[in-house]
Amino acid sequence: MSRLMIEASTPLCLLQDAGRFGVRHLGVTQGGAADWCSMSWANWLLGNRLDLPVIEITLGGFAVVAQEDCWLALAGADLDARIDGQPLAPWRSFKLGKGQQLQFTQPLLGARAYLAAPGGFDAPKVLGSSATVVREELGGLEGLGLPLAKGATLSYHADVLPVREMSQEHQPDLRLNTPLDLVLGAQIGQFSGQSLFDVFNSRWTLDSRADRMGIRLLGKALQYQGQPMISEGIALGAVQVPPDGQPIVLLNDRQTIGGYPRLGALTPLALARLAQCLPGAQVRLRPVVQEVAHREHVEYLQRFSIR
Repeated sequence: MSRLMIEASTPLCLLQDAGRFGVRHLGVTQGGAADWCSMSWANWLLGNRLDLPVIEITLGGFAVVAQEDCWLALAGADLDARIDGQPLAPWRSFKLGKGQQLQFTQPLLGARAYLAAPGGFDAPKVLGSSATVVREELGGLEGLGLPLAKGATLSYHADVLPVREMSQEHQPDLRLNTPLDLVLGAQIGQFSGQSLFDVFNSRWTLDSRADRMGIRLLGKALQYQGQPMISEGIALGAVQVPPDGQPIVLLNDRQTIGGYPRLGALTPLALARLAQCLPGAQVRLRPVVQEVAHREHVEYLQRFSIR
């Protein structure tokens, strides 16, 4: 068994995996890594299954010390990671020697980094997943939905598999150079014509009122002209429009049902990019049909078959 002792942490540093599925009829949300692409690449670098538990480090403030020599992998945001003060870039596997410290200080590019260990970090499964959802008190190291805390021990038991190198072409671009794809939803035709123009021809600013439940977009107020809705199931990435006209993108820890009209839902790839954005960043939305979004998703998943 290999162990890491947590020397520093924040409420935003959580144990995550791919999330819980088949439980929303119980009122239990999905949870899981906000940037599933980076989580998957961190696991891929060590030859793990792509959905194994990793550490999601948001904005920095996290540090561990190795209790034995170990191999780890880092993907996602550049949070100024350092091993005993020496810079460590993401998108690579690396060795951490006994007594060495790995520290994450502040965002240089992106918001969330993912730290993986061979075979995944040890944690009990609650409803089929170790993903931490603080609001529902589920998942995490003890299964109680608690953030990672200073003094806790992270352990894993798997032997080191042949580590992999990730080519530059497969490293996700965390900058928002292209619009976020939105699959149009059932209520899209019940917004005013001007609102439909504004949705896709304006820049939206990410509000500071954001967490793993959702991100509010600030911009021109959208006008819904349809009838009041009965609450219905909420998909990951759904873009709701409350009465103030400011859209809200619902993320992994969202509620399971809602009654606000929706523009549609961001694609999984768009959500991964959004999860790496800091408050104040500006984004644009682009309409896409479901068939195109599905094809692009399948093509992206095929990248993980490379050796």
